[in-house]
Amino acid sequence: MASRRTTFTPAGESPAQQPVFVPPAGRQPLAARMRPRTIDEVVGHEQLIGARGTLRRALEGGHLGSLLLWGPPGSGKTSLARVLADAAGARLVTISAVMSGVAEVRAIVAEARDKLALNGRQTILFIDEIHRFNKAQQDALLPHVEEGTVTLVGATTENPYFEVNSALLSRLRVYRLEPLTDEQIAVVVHRALEDAERGLAGDLGPSGGVHLADEPFEHLVGLSAGDARQALNVLEGAVSVADSENVRDVEGRVAPRLEDVEAAAQQRALAYDRAGDGHYDTVSAFIKSIRGNDPDAALYWLASMIAAGEDPRFIARRLIILASEDIGLADPRALELAVAAARALDWVGLPEAQYALAEATVMLAVTTKSNAVGRGYFAAMADVLANGSLPVPAHLRSSGADRRKYRYPHDFEGDDVEQQYLPDRLVGRRYYFPGELGAEVKIGERLERLKDRRGQPRRRKKPVEGEPAGDPMATGSEGMRRRRHNLTELAEEQRRDAGDQRPAE
Repeated sequence: MASRRTTFTPAGESPAQQPVFVPPAGRQPLAARMRPRTIDEVVGHEQLIGARGTLRRALEGGHLGSLLLWGPPGSGKTSLARVLADAAGARLVTISAVMSGVAEVRAIVAEARDKLALNGRQTILFIDEIHRFNKAQQDALLPHVEEGTVTLVGATTENPYFEVNSALLSRLRVYRLEPLTDEQIAVVVHRALEDAERGLAGDLGPSGGVHLADEPFEHLVGLSAGDARQALNVLEGAVSVADSENVRDVEGRVAPRLEDVEAAAQQRALAYDRAGDGHYDTVSAFIKSIRGNDPDAALYWLASMIAAGEDPRFIARRLIILASEDIGLADPRALELAVAAARALDWVGLPEAQYALAEATVMLAVTTKSNAVGRGYFAAMADVLANGSLPVPAHLRSSGADRRKYRYPHDFEGDDVEQQYLPDRLVGRRYYFPGELGAEVKIGERLERLKDRRGQPRRRKKPVEGEPAGDPMATGSEGMRRRRHNLTELAEEQRRDAGDQRPAE
């Protein structure tokens, strides 16, 4: 299959160096026409290209090294590569890892070497979906990136630390691009509506221009889920639908309705506002359904949030909080499953992670509940706020003569011994009262047994033949001290060896 390569050269180059093929502006999708032309037109990613952004400072310093842009679709990876090449005065060659191979990479590198030798022009090789390259293809890039023949800019939607070879990854700086916020998507849409040169307000748009009312505008922004390309594609589709039906406002502008946006997106508007009361009301119903042991209602509110475009990481965070706040030690597995669901979401993303979120939701809804841990913690916090940070009992301190009075619990039968742990002013205070359900029943029974035994004389354990005596942490500390000593000696030896490596005469 023939691969597709696009060469982009900043303005001012000769016609022979212009792109291989660029469709006429009228034939380009709105999203392609509205790509930012300069770094100042890029929306979002302030940490990279803002006034103090790392990439902007690299450009101002005259050096743009090889890098990898990691982010979700529509976050601007390709657009950012283009404006970086333009700002650096470099020639940009774009290929897709899905359609290209080692032979094409070698041809590009040979051409880049000629450009660099003849006119000093640096070539930026942009590889989209770089994680699709296999190990051999990625290894083929190593020497050319190493020697600087090309500046590699890779783009991926997958976690590069799992999908890109470590040898290549070590030669790249990884920059993570977050999904655009609703406010940033709104800026992109407004630009497309108001731009007379490339957008919908001039000759490339419908006659009379376009006006998008608040309700369809907000639905368009909300369903884009941080994807600027999707937002512009839906906008273009909604304008086409409205224009075909001659839907216009009083000023004669094409005015897409909510149903036009829904038709273009193939997604109905849900009664849910991610930034308003609907957001908080729905997540409140979700949490209260789980707390109230109703898995059916919990699943319904989960599906409502997912379908409306809620950030799934927000849902995962709420599940983790609930597992600690409302279940606690009644079922210690709850927190493990909530964290596992969050990790699954990070690894596989939507839509597959819906299974993990649903599994965690149902499990948290049906399991035993207790808020005893939270009550105990905040009772302790109240004492801290009321009394300040009280002195540590002398026998619990890490230094001082009295620390020898500390009794190591593992030296005694039952691995427990009576001694004071709370500050003097709070002796006898209790914070944690185990609940009467789930695992906390056994926890409460164990604490009662320990309390009863502490009123009786405790005996030290009988030594076991062959078992080392004393605190194992003391041995561990000595082992770490020797480790640091050996590592220091090894480093000194390596430095000496490096100093002796002189080229043979």
